[in-house]
Amino acid sequence: MKQGTWPRKSDGGHYKSFPFVIAPDESSTFINPAKAHLSFFNSTPKASYSLSRSPMPDYSGIPFDVLRRIAATFTLPNLRAASLVCKTWRDALKPLREAMLFLKWGKRYKHGRGGVKANLKKALDSFLKGAARGSTLAMVDAGLIYWEMGNKEEGIAWYRRAADLGDPAGQCNLAIAYLRDNPPKTKEAIPLLYRASFGGHVRAQYQLALCLHQGRGTTQSLQEAARWYLKAAEGGYVRAMYNTSLCFLTGEGTVQCHKLARKWMKKAADHGHSKAQFEHGLSLFAEGDMMKAVVYLELATRAGEQAAGHVKNVIIQQLSVPSRERAMILADTWRASH
Repeated sequence: MKQGTWPRKSDGGHYKSFPFVIAPDESSTFINPAKAHLSFFNSTPKASYSLSRSPMPDYSGIPFDVLRRIAATFTLPNLRAASLVCKTWRDALKPLREAMLFLKWGKRYKHGRGGVKANLKKALDSFLKGAARGSTLAMVDAGLIYWEMGNKEEGIAWYRRAADLGDPAGQCNLAIAYLRDNPPKTKEAIPLLYRASFGGHVRAQYQLALCLHQGRGTTQSLQEAARWYLKAAEGGYVRAMYNTSLCFLTGEGTVQCHKLARKWMKKAADHGHSKAQFEHGLSLFAEGDMMKAVVYLELATRAGEQAAGHVKNVIIQQLSVPSRERAMILADTWRASH
């Protein structure tokens, strides 16, 4: 897998970072519990204040189709919780609970797990049955299989159905399909990436950061790109960890900070990013930690970074035989962080 995701050229200068927050509504009032006076709890309620318990709202009147649309993106735990609200909801959400079973079997057939052999045809059939019952999770998986089978139009159709129902993965996949189109449909892709990113989808956050970094389909903003790289990195997206490190290293779109650059480079390396393993190995070598440097350079070499192998061969000559053997054992037993 190619990992050279950092834009090659950028005309932007250096920017200072700003916090990734949404300003609160000025009309809202916040009371700090730590500063609340105890007399509030001991005082007699005013006449206008009633201690009588308000009647529980009746949710049973929500139309089935509306409820199913709201719950289309739910996972099984959320569906189970929603089904406990009332009998009406339990009955309305039955098709989506059934969809979760088809989704489970679809994943088993796709990956050859749970005692069954991998079978894409059976996986697709299961996902389609789940999608027919309204689950956007099954729609996205059906779209993925169609895409992998070369039927991109059908894949996009399922992505679009999931995206229209508010599924962040569907929005992200549809946006990426638009970006890969010939010619790319960047104007359609960017709003989808924003919606998925605000929905917490880390791959969408990373793709949005790339577009902002390159000025692709939107106005270039190194500052905003750095924010979305960091957001995706904090969410566990490995490529974003690497690019976040580069942002802090160069000061592009954020304040320059070598400590944070090293932190994110190591995280990316520990998660298996080969370029990060190479560069972190070089940093360890510069600091004099020869054995650890050899471990990371060996990992990068095994992942296809040829230049890392040349550097490793030079360093390893400076190690004792026991240290060389120890370094190779560490590389052999290394497992990527999760």
